[in-house]
Amino acid sequence: MPSGTIRRGLCAVAVGTALWLSVFPIFAAPQEEEDVRQLLEKSLSVVELDKEIARIAEQKTAVDGKLSASRQALAKQEASIASRRDEAGRVLRAYYMGDRDFLLTALVSTNTLDNLLAMLDYFDVIFTSDRKSLRTYAEQYDQIKMTVGALEHETSQLAAIESQLRAQRARLTALQQDVDASLSGRSDEERLRLLIDEMTNFWKSVGFYEVKRYFKALSQAMKNIPSWVQDNKEMLSIDGFNYTMTIPEEKLNEFLREQNDIFQSLDFRFGDDVVTVAGRRDGLEVELSGHYTVENEPKNGIYFHVDELLFNGLALPDTTRQSLQKEFDLGFYPQKIVSFLRADSVQVKDGNLIIKLSIHL
Repeated sequence: MPSGTIRRGLCAVAVGTALWLSVFPIFAAPQEEEDVRQLLEKSLSVVELDKEIARIAEQKTAVDGKLSASRQALAKQEASIASRRDEAGRVLRAYYMGDRDFLLTALVSTNTLDNLLAMLDYFDVIFTSDRKSLRTYAEQYDQIKMTVGALEHETSQLAAIESQLRAQRARLTALQQDVDASLSGRSDEERLRLLIDEMTNFWKSVGFYEVKRYFKALSQAMKNIPSWVQDNKEMLSIDGFNYTMTIPEEKLNEFLREQNDIFQSLDFRFGDDVVTVAGRRDGLEVELSGHYTVENEPKNGIYFHVDELLFNGLALPDTTRQSLQKEFDLGFYPQKIVSFLRADSVQVKDGNLIIKLSIHL
């Protein structure tokens, strides 16, 4: 990101901090401070939901276009197959109603070799034409079935997208009304609205991109976990055909800091079944917490799920978490350590990430 943009963003933080202090004197009531924090959180969610609605609307437009194209293709295919259907019907009726019996009669009545060969050539022309008509009809019929299947899928997909769009719009409206109601009538309404504007503008111009930088760096580092484990075999213990991989949080943090300077200010912490990743840099704070699961789709691996994402202490909505989790893969895959290894279970306990593996040949 250009340094000018970052500087403007940091200025926004400074302005926002000044506004925060003007709204909350040093001895502000804790409940009052919590109310405003929630207000800022909701305002940030409004921004992110608005972005999610725009994304869904674009998806709806794309599916609308595909659906329209599929309908046009079906209409053309149906028009094209009409004549083929009649021709195929005539061929089948000819065989089933005995209209081709004269061919057998002609064949047995042939009394010279030349006539026999000529008759066989004639048969070949007729049968080849019949097979071509039936094959062409069958191919076009299969194409129509495929197009109808695509139409049904796209129609179902469009209905789901429209339902999602309505739900997010209703959620956005309710959230915005909640924010407006919370602000209405307050003596510090104008200062709070200014604070909200500064914080949301900072999020849109700097914060979102910084959060994405953390996610991108984490995703790239996770790809190097298998080779790192191979170089640190003391983290692997073997019991027959079963393996246990134990990764202490301090070793993981050391590894990450070797991967990217951004991790100098970031820490992984392994609690009981909870993973927390927290970093602070240039007045920005990012914290995410989540959990690992073993899944076999799309392939066997250790997958990370983001349960909470905080930006400067403000919780971002589920749509933002899901979007980032979809864009950046924070998991890793045992097969890249040894091709025949599969993950069976994962546990986070006592500062360690513990993965049970087994051999699958």
